[in-house]
Amino acid sequence: MKIDYFQALKHTQNAVGAWILHGQEALLQHNLLDQFHKLWQNQDIERQRYDIANVNDWKQVFQALNSLSLFSQALAIEVHTRIKPDASALKQLKQFIQDPQQNTLVIVMPKQDSAGLKSSFFKTVEANGIVVSLSLPYEKDQQKILEIEAQKIGIQLEKTAWQWLLEHHEHHILAAKNSLIRVSDTFPEHSIISIDELRACLQDQSRYSIYDLSDTLLQGDFNQSIKIYQYLVATDEPMSLILWVLHKEMRLLMQIFENPQSVHQLGIWQNKVRLYQQAVQRFEPRSFLQWPALLLQVDLAIKGHSKHPAHLTVLQIIAILCGKPLFK
Repeated sequence: MKIDYFQALKHTQNAVGAWILHGQEALLQHNLLDQFHKLWQNQDIERQRYDIANVNDWKQVFQALNSLSLFSQALAIEVHTRIKPDASALKQLKQFIQDPQQNTLVIVMPKQDSAGLKSSFFKTVEANGIVVSLSLPYEKDQQKILEIEAQKIGIQLEKTAWQWLLEHHEHHILAAKNSLIRVSDTFPEHSIISIDELRACLQDQSRYSIYDLSDTLLQGDFNQSIKIYQYLVATDEPMSLILWVLHKEMRLLMQIFENPQSVHQLGIWQNKVRLYQQAVQRFEPRSFLQWPALLLQVDLAIKGHSKHPAHLTVLQIIAILCGKPLFK
């Protein structure tokens, strides 16, 4: 079954079997996974996470599903990957879907092109599980999501302010959500926010933005990238938002490297296509292998699950993307 984000929020309450979440909206992914995590915690369901870097890693997932611990009656496995299972793993996936019992397999993947959505992997899960598209192509849906986020922090925006907010962030809803938090902190006595208050709060702090960092990384400008990153840190830009930008660019570069023709199918703005094509030429094939581990290291540090500072790994990632790796 194929459903959208809003339908998925309702279905998670009785989630078993196989799920695929695919798309590039980081806020939607975060919200859905957060709902899964709360459900599993409330029901004392054991949760395991796997970051799959090559097709052989799928074996670990199905080994775990076939060997519950003595203390678990149900298992929830969360997989983050861009690699689809091969024929052997797909066979095991079909066997799991036929009899999941009380177990859940949630697979998080980047945005898929039409060929990816027609693959045996997607068709198998679509026929017997749930496939969720994490995309919001329409402005009304983007606003609907942000209205929910605004309600969580106790503010509302005037009608005309919503359009200004979305245009200011080029319809990147995670960045818009963080701006809602910022404007709420800046004007704690205001429950209704106007365009003037948004401008006063956001434009004064917009000397550099995460999108400037994105552009300089693609251009390979190491010194300017470091300068912008340091500015973002100094102005309290959330590290999770910086990680989102790094993850987005690295994912797109990996996809373009694997299939150069996909650059026209990944939702990249036309005026940036050439930037991505030039950037991907900076990397040797083996360099891509370490990228998922670096991103995971930052994610764990942000969440307090690693003693390695997120700041140092981010610097390492910036250097790599600019073609100037700090370590050989």
